[in-house]
Amino acid sequence: MKRILIGLMVFMLFIQCNKKEEIPVEKPVSTEKPAESKKFEMYKMSEMAALMEQMYVDNERLKARILNGDTIGKFPDHFMNIHKAVMTDESENDAFFKLQAKHFISVQKLIYEDPKNAKEHFNDGVKACITCHEGKCHGPIPRIKKLYID
Repeated sequence: MKRILIGLMVFMLFIQCNKKEEIPVEKPVSTEKPAESKKFEMYKMSEMAALMEQMYVDNERLKARILNGDTIGKFPDHFMNIHKAVMTDESENDAFFKLQAKHFISVQKLIYEDPKNAKEHFNDGVKACITCHEGKCHGPIPRIKKLYID
């Protein structure tokens, strides 16, 4: 009888040790609205921001042509849109910007008019961009500086 009782106790102990206690897991409560109720709005660049992005790409290509000793080509006419492109904040289109834009265009044209000194004129154009951005929007200055030709 003792053996049966001891055997039964060992059996019960074995079952208890193998039994896993289930702890209910609570889902975190989200304070966000469901995805379908959020309205997704795509960022849209102003005309001026898009133009400046295009001018940057054009100048990257021009830099490569200058470094490779290739022909410079002709002045991109769309650069002239700098005078009329709509800005994100129209109040930024003030006398300072207009003066800087005029200077940038004149320096940029020199690259194409005097290709023998293209490197110097190109760096002057980069400096014109930086000067304007120092007075208006500092954000792109580090990126613009990468255009310099050493």
